[in-house]
Amino acid sequence: MVSRLEAVLDAQRGGLFPWAPVFFGIGIGAFFALRFEPGQQTWALIAAAIATSLFLALWSNALLRLALAAVLLILAGFSVAGLRAHHVAEPVLGFRYYGPIEGRIVSIDRSASDALRLTLDRVVLRDMDPRRTPARVRVSLHGQQGFIDPEAGVTVILTGHLSPPGGAVEPGGFDFQRHAWFQRIGAVGYTRTPVLTLAPYRADGFGIWITRIRLQISAAVQATLEGRAGGFAAAITTGDRAGMDAGTLEALRASNLAHLLAISGLHMGLLTGFVFGVVRAVLSLFPRAVLVLPAKKIAALLALAAGAVYLALSGGNVATERAFIMVAVMFLALLVDRRAITLRAVAVAALIVLTLRPEALYGPGFQMSFAATTALVAVFGALQARRR
Repeated sequence: MVSRLEAVLDAQRGGLFPWAPVFFGIGIGAFFALRFEPGQQTWALIAAAIATSLFLALWSNALLRLALAAVLLILAGFSVAGLRAHHVAEPVLGFRYYGPIEGRIVSIDRSASDALRLTLDRVVLRDMDPRRTPARVRVSLHGQQGFIDPEAGVTVILTGHLSPPGGAVEPGGFDFQRHAWFQRIGAVGYTRTPVLTLAPYRADGFGIWITRIRLQISAAVQATLEGRAGGFAAAITTGDRAGMDAGTLEALRASNLAHLLAISGLHMGLLTGFVFGVVRAVLSLFPRAVLVLPAKKIAALLALAAGAVYLALSGGNVATERAFIMVAVMFLALLVDRRAITLRAVAVAALIVLTLRPEALYGPGFQMSFAATTALVAVFGALQARRR
């Protein structure tokens, strides 16, 4: 039995790396499946298990070394998930609050009820210890509004209701509480009173500056294309969905086109592929330059830079970040003269995404995109092998 297993693994030598994100994801899933917070003893045991596995790997055969590598990946995934959960930890409101709310606008979108919604940081609540005050709150705007035009970076004040983020409404359903934790949102609520400006925008931080540029581009698109067309164009260009009403969203869901709103692989691939192709085509018009300069690598660098700018201007959400990492892995492979479209590249991208955002494992976007990409790359490889 052991010899047969060794023969199977030996036949796959060089092709086992794509299994790395699978075992890494098992460790992440194990952490999120826990019903309790791991204590110091648990982390000490994990550290001891990692050290023991590394020591045994030095004195084991190939089969045992592979088994130890799988164990190490599971333990690494578990540890990364725990580190990320503690890194983003912020106070969560423990009761229902009603009163004045002060904060700086960092995000503007729409709620499921089609109400304008503000995400605030630098939150100040009445009679609340700053050490217990949530780092961010999200407030839906109802009632009579329009006294100000909400802008990112502007400090506002309002009177509203806040409560802790709720959990899943059904077993196995979407866990908003976990989603809010990793967004550092410690309270959600609404207001029926006017939102007023407390302090104007001041240049303070790269993130707010980028957000303001993104919203300005969105406003320019909506001013050029009025109505629903403008809101849709702004959403697929900048990721700003505040200009889309509930009816448009429902129509897109009913027609199975709502996925177009998520700026992900399609948008990033079209942009970077277009830049890559145009740069190569332009450079090919100068034969002497092509003979001296690595045209393909220059095109890859410029396409990678265009993707990075688009990542920043589109809001940098999880789907866009994941798409950029996959594109970056492909172009970096071109820069080092490696095959760009391989399962190894997909595995590297998955490991990077899970290391940066382990909570993405439970998101349908991560699961569907990597499943689809893996299938496409596998079929592409099989067709190439058949042609050869």
